Amino acid sequence: MTALATEPTTDARPRPPHTGCVLTADASYAARLARDGAAEGSWFPERWTLHGPEPYAVPLPGNQPEEPGTAVLPLTDGRVLIQRGTAGRHLFSLLYPTGPDTGEVPLGTVECETLTLLPPAPDGRYAYALAPGAESTAVWQVVGGAPGPELLAEVPGHCSGGVWLDRESRLLALDREPPGGGPVKAVVVDLDRGGEVSPLLQIGDDSEDRLLLADLDSGLILLRSDAPTPGEPRLGWGVLGSTLPIRFPESLRLADCEVTPFAIQPGQSLMPENCAVALRVAGAEGGSPWLGLWRPMEGRLHQVAAPDGWLDGSGFFSRDGVLSLPCVTEDVPCGLAALTAPEPRAREREPREPEPPEPAATRPVPLAQAPLGGRGTDR
Repeated sequence: MTALATEPTTDARPRPPHTGCVLTADASYAARLARDGAAEGSWFPERWTLHGPEPYAVPLPGNQPEEPGTAVLPLTDGRVLIQRGTAGRHLFSLLYPTGPDTGEVPLGTVECETLTLLPPAPDGRYAYALAPGAESTAVWQVVGGAPGPELLAEVPGHCSGGVWLDRESRLLALDREPPGGGPVKAVVVDLDRGGEVSPLLQIGDDSEDRLLLADLDSGLILLRSDAPTPGEPRLGWGVLGSTLPIRFPESLRLADCEVTPFAIQPGQSLMPENCAVALRVAGAEGGSPWLGLWRPMEGRLHQVAAPDGWLDGSGFFSRDGVLSLPCVTEDVPCGLAALTAPEPRAREREPREPEPPEPAATRPVPLAQAPLGGRGTDR
């Protein structure tokens, strides 16, 4: 693995390391909740521009400091969605820079106990949120639809997660516990058909099968399931639309570590096994996480130290396999550290993987065969 030098942009505003970072699907912008000055400083939203020759940050402070739990999400037009929560109410606004000040467009509220922003939509212009209830889970569109938040679907059961499966932000994969209880299974929710639900992962009758990541170019998916080893959730991989069984590589099974994928190399339309995957690796006893780089075809996990000030769990690949990692340090308040994924080699011999129970998996929804029409003909 080769580290590539970068010259991140700096500014005069002191910032300590970070609270996490959310990137648009095309990695043109990022947003985070930052702290002003020392550890006891005030919280404020910050937008990063990533699609220029070098990254730079724009602070978006409001009239008063934000609460630590405030959520932010960038859009590809440069605005930042902010979600502020009070008792049973969630308020949404769009923030944008206006010279030295911050412009704000209120979008309305959603009244519920718990509401979580879904990952940035692939089209970059819309934003969605998930609100679990007692018997069902509501999917809200909070940017890009009606003048205020719009209820799109009520999905029976308790849902979490959220992975987009098409570029039109129509097919959404959720991890669902069915009404009345039972093992969690990943399902597809069609937002253009009133929240119609289809099975996506059904590895074993009693297994818990959760989708973590999906690449829309290659169809490569990363998931977590306890099907091969009951009681021990393990990382597996497969390909959308394929009838081949899900595989659970021993190379992704690290003792006393939590391994979580966060980025997949795009552009490998015909070679899903060739995609580089970036993973966050954290030890059970705490301490700073480190990085793993892995390809399905190779069967080996390359482990390296994370760069200083890494915004934990965030990053994106270029089409040629360079992994960019947003970083914040006292000297570099807005930077991208770059790592080059090793070139794919012949697959190394691994210990024999346990055979998953039959049926190995149901066929995921083929995106090309999904019915068209419905919500938003201009989308």
